[in-house]
Amino acid sequence: MTAEPTTPKGRRTREHLVSAGRAVFARDGYVNARMGDVAIEADISMGGLYRYFKNKEDLFAQVIEDLHEQLFEASASREHNFREDPYQSLLASNRGYLEIYSENRDVMRAFIQAAHVEKRFQDIWWNMRNRHVERFAGALSRAHGITEIDGVDVRLHIESMACMAEQSAYVWFAQDSLHGGAVSVDDAARSITHSWYTTFFAHRAC
Repeated sequence: MTAEPTTPKGRRTREHLVSAGRAVFARDGYVNARMGDVAIEADISMGGLYRYFKNKEDLFAQVIEDLHEQLFEASASREHNFREDPYQSLLASNRGYLEIYSENRDVMRAFIQAAHVEKRFQDIWWNMRNRHVERFAGALSRAHGITEIDGVDVRLHIESMACMAEQSAYVWFAQDSLHGGAVSVDDAARSITHSWYTTFFAHRAC
């Protein structure tokens, strides 16, 4: 990736290009997107575009980095105390994640496509998942002393739940046309949260 711009104008231009790239990737997918289309979307010359990003891989990596930060922040429940009310905390976390995913469903579909054709994005996907898993594992240990369930390391259970949530979001939102009907974020959050809560707090009542 090219060097970060150091001037306010340069940073604004870079943000504008990322926004244009986001629109093109959402519209065309990762494989079919072209830098020429991004230049048109951003109303900038190809030379100007390449001063900020050397290729579409670099541009898409920035789009995904920005989106991942949104997903990570949105899935951190700050309204409810995880120690005192884990169900509401989980519900808020899942709803936050799903809201951002739903709003960016086309980019997320392009991201999964990219992860299947480029190792760089497979690695980004893997690191994103691990960041979420590690955060929840730490929260479970600190707040509830849970480090294993049925003799199995709790991290494996978290990975299982993360896979379920991620694939559910992909089917319900990124592939909503195939699913055959819209799924509300609220229904999606309640469904996923039920599975998370049952897995980790089966001994407690909602």
